[in-house]
This record gives sequence, C-alpha cells and structure tokens, in this order.
Amino acid sequence: MGDFLIYEQTDNVVMLTMNRPETRNPLTGNSAIEDIIAASARIASDPSVRVAILTSAGTAFCSGGDVKAMRRYFEEDIDPITIREEYRNGIQRLTLALFNLEVPIIAAVNGPAMGAGCDLACMCDIRIALENAIFAESFIKVGIVPGDGGAWLLPRVIGYSRAAEMAFTGDPINAHEAL
Repeated sequence: MGDFLIYEQTDNVVMLTMNRPETRNPLTGNSAIEDIIAASARIASDPSVRVAILTSAGTAFCSGGDVKAMRRYFEEDIDPITIREEYRNGIQRLTLALFNLEVPIIAAVNGPAMGAGCDLACMCDIRIALENAIFAESFIKVGIVPGDGGAWLLPRVIGYSRAAEMAFTGDPINAHEAL
C-alpha cells in the first residue's frame, strides 16, 4: 500500500483512514486508488474481518478527483478512447473493489464529500455523517460526468429524482438534507 490510506485492524474491525488532509483527501493524483483496492483485497482475504469503516484525516472526507490534474484532458489532444481506458483502469477499479467487497463497509463522513468523494460514500453500504458534512455531485460544475460509477450508485442510494437534481445542478446538500 502507498501512503494515502492508513489500515488499522482491531479485532474484527478494520479502520481505513484517508490521510491527505492538506489536499482534502483527493482520489486522484496520489496512491488513493491503488491503496483502497489493496485494502479491499486484504479485507476480502481475511476471514476475521467483520466490518470496515472508511473515514479521513482532516476536516474533509474527500474532495473527489484532482481537478488540476484533469485539466490535461482539455488542454492536451487526448482521444476519448484513451480517456475511457484511463477511467476503466483507474477509478472504476476502485468502485468495483468496494462494490464487490462482501464485508460491510461504513463511510464515516466527517466533512465535505465532493464529486467522486460523494460517490465514494455511495460505494459504501452505510453512510454516517457528522453535522458539518456536505455532499455534492459536483461534476457538472467542471464540465464532466461522474465516470467513477456515481451516476449508477447515487440513484440507488437516494432515489432517481433527488440524484438527478444533484447531478444536474451540482449543488451541495448538508447532512440534514442527506438524512
């Protein structure tokens, strides 16, 4: 595992802590994807694990993708097939790893969960949020779609109409609205 994710096990409980608080725990531009995939495999191979909790260090749960790194899709002449393959071999593998995990995983959302960070919370079986948590399907604000599976996950978590509203506006909702 890289240095993005802290893996701690106490008895039958695994605590996964995203540990890039200085950049609000983004899922791209670091080892996050590989770390979460490796942690999922480790959990799946350990029959003693009964539950996993995914949380983060700092004041944000997850800022989603590193938008600065995504600029290259617009600035460079990258063909759509290459972009599709980067998604398939990147963040979509994280989605599948968490989705296929048989051990229940709880998202302990301790602050903003933006874009792919909101989707990351949806990838978990249960979401528990602090009062200051906010959720936003903010992809529209930067002119992209939720290529990590969020367009499929979010309606299953909150219903089609509310998911469509979040995706079409990109507006955040607070923990009370999310509840």
